[in-house]
Parts: sequence; structure tokens; C-alpha cells
Amino acid sequence: MKCPFCQHANTQVTDSRLLDESNSIRRRRRCPACGQRFSTFETVEMRMPQVLKSNGCRVSFNPHKLHTSLARALHKRPVSAEKIDETVALIEQRIYRLGVKEIPSRMIGEMAMEELLKIDQVAYVRFASVYKSFRDVSEFARAIALLPPNGDTPTVSK
Repeated sequence: MKCPFCQHANTQVTDSRLLDESNSIRRRRRCPACGQRFSTFETVEMRMPQVLKSNGCRVSFNPHKLHTSLARALHKRPVSAEKIDETVALIEQRIYRLGVKEIPSRMIGEMAMEELLKIDQVAYVRFASVYKSFRDVSEFARAIALLPPNGDTPTVSK
């Protein structure tokens, strides 16, 4: 680690501590050239995979875009903002655990539909109508017919 005071290339670690609340390590360092002391923090860098769009272009994963889509589907439904945040976090974790460098946008949409089906059937149909580009009322009727009675959770048909 380069000294921030004199730019000396090598500094010595004098103490390391794990910070529980942030899942990072704090290191106290000392520069042998100028004698100054300073702290550094080491954290894990988590990289989300690139999203492969249907037109072939690649974009960075944007959790805000996912949040906006879910919030639109859940608009005026009895679901809290915290539940939307939890759902976005859950989908992000699922994507990260796949361990891939690229993920098709279609797969993210399928994950969102699976989670919406668990939360609210009306929101599921709203999201599906946009995601699957419903063209007429008969497609809505087919989607509704696939919903389980009494709010049971089925697997999403693709």
C-alpha cells in the first residue's frame, strides 16, 4: 500500500481487525520512510454479471430498474416498500450465486415473475402482461387461468 503522505511504495501493517458490522478488515499501517500512520479498509468487491439483452447488447445489472419494474406491478397493492426491497435483494442474491459473467435478461424477468407470484397474483399478471407483451384480453385470460386457486404458489410456466 502506497503511503498517502510521502507516496513511499511499501508500508507496514501494524494491526488488523475484523469489523463485524461491515464485513471488512481495518488495517493500521505505518510508513517506514516518513513514519506517518494511517488506516486502510479492505472489503470484498462483488461484481454482478452483465445482462444480455434480447437484442444482443450487454448492459450492467441495474437493481434500480428491477425495483422500478416490481414497484409498477405492485402499484396500489397491499405490499410494503420493504417487501419490494427484500424481493430485489433476493433476486440479486440468486443472480450472484449463479456465478456467471452474463445472464440473459429473460432469466431475470422469470425470477421476478416467480417472486411476484409468491407475493401478489394481481401484480404477477400485471408484470407478465408487460414482460410477455400480451396483445389481447385472451392472453390475460390464459395467464389468470394458470394461477392457483386460494393463493397457492405454483411453478411459473415459461
